[in-house]
Amino acid sequence: MLRDRRERPLQYLRISLTDRCNLRCTYCMPKEHFASDYVFLPKSEILSYEEITRLTTALIPLGLEKIRLTGGEPLLRKNIERLIEMMPKDIDLAMTTNGILLGKMAQKLWDAGLKRVTVSLDAIDEETFRKMADSDVASAQVLESIDIALEVGMKVKVNVVVKRGVNEHSVKKMVDHFANTGVIVRFIEFMDVGETNHWRLDDVVTGDQMRKMLDGLEEIPPQYIGEVARRFRIGDQEIGFIESVSRPFCGNCNRARISADGSLYTCLFASKGHDLRSLIRLGASDEQIAEAVKSIWEGRDDAYSELRGQIETPRVEMSFIGG
Repeated sequence: MLRDRRERPLQYLRISLTDRCNLRCTYCMPKEHFASDYVFLPKSEILSYEEITRLTTALIPLGLEKIRLTGGEPLLRKNIERLIEMMPKDIDLAMTTNGILLGKMAQKLWDAGLKRVTVSLDAIDEETFRKMADSDVASAQVLESIDIALEVGMKVKVNVVVKRGVNEHSVKKMVDHFANTGVIVRFIEFMDVGETNHWRLDDVVTGDQMRKMLDGLEEIPPQYIGEVARRFRIGDQEIGFIESVSRPFCGNCNRARISADGSLYTCLFASKGHDLRSLIRLGASDEQIAEAVKSIWEGRDDAYSELRGQIETPRVEMSFIGG
């Protein structure tokens, strides 16, 4: 199996389908930097569905097992169910979405073969939700989408980014709201991704601090190597904590990211990517694409979260490589 310089395999690929989004969450696409005049990628620079499928197929021999479709907001891509139908059937396929369009599209996505979805939702109450999302969209619309996804048969996780002084009161509310629904709620420490979200260590609510807000937690052993969330139970309900700041998990990181323009990023906090789109459009074979990725991965030594504070390089924006 392919390994990097820290003996980590490449098993998981997150593919950004677009750099556009219909929210302006303060920790991802703050409005002051992504305003109405912001220039997004033209369609010609974004990977086509055929190119995405080709890239995925080429990397399976390297040990690739899981694909997550992300954005920006992936459901902004037209006819996305066609891409889901095109993806290799032996790959574990999932999607992350803000949920705004999910309700309208859930049945089509399910019929095309998407069985798992993660919805980003940072608060239940409208005031806090709109403050985090910097949008007039109602949290009720996202909650309705989650209900519809469950009704069609999808397994649903909800991701909650927790920022001090803004939505830490949502921790218990989220757990209570999704009790007895089968939805797994995962709380994420506010991270210093990109250069525009004004991250400060003082704004981080750690996993330990969040767990103190909840009663009856019982830890669950990891299911597999590279699992990023620490898993707990409250009765029959599963709760996860993604603690990149307080408990870095670089040592087992088995994931790479493909940006919407077809660049390979070997870390969420990377400064630059490696152009694969040109390889594809210049007619490279699957074997040549795989060899290029193999060469990049074998040289990988990323461990940003372990070295936080010691590295002073620009970081790519989360909306560009899918978080």
